[in-house]
Amino acid sequence: MSFATADLYDEHGEDLQSVTTQFISVGGVHRFTGPIRTVRCFESNVDVKKLVATPGEGAVLVVDGQGSMNRALLGDNVARTAMENGWAGLIINAAVRDRVELGTLDIGIKALGTNPRKSEPNDSGEVDVIVTFGGVTFRPGRTLWADEDGVLVER
Repeated sequence: MSFATADLYDEHGEDLQSVTTQFISVGGVHRFTGPIRTVRCFESNVDVKKLVATPGEGAVLVVDGQGSMNRALLGDNVARTAMENGWAGLIINAAVRDRVELGTLDIGIKALGTNPRKSEPNDSGEVDVIVTFGGVTFRPGRTLWADEDGVLVER
């Protein structure tokens, strides 16, 4: 994949939003792009699991876990399912787990950090809603670019 977020921003400027959250890259792919799909949830990955079990068609799943570091919203099994179903990547505004295994998967994953504690299943999530964090509004269908320098989102 041949793009760099710094070059994209130089070319498009304020047509792009730059995420200020300092994510760590934990997936085996460090540069990924695609149309946005979203999940808003808190310490439960029920909707994340359901969505990545469907065809991703090159989309990037943005999960607004409300910045919680108490429980991991993604582990190696769910990430492997996403990879196998054609998702380009995941942006997790929360913790993940199984970091070593995530690094072996052919999918982009950025997260706030790690916690071995698994999520608490409940049905309180929302899918394909507008979410906001890191100074950016993520709208389903808009394009997202992620690399080693950060994350850009189409306005």
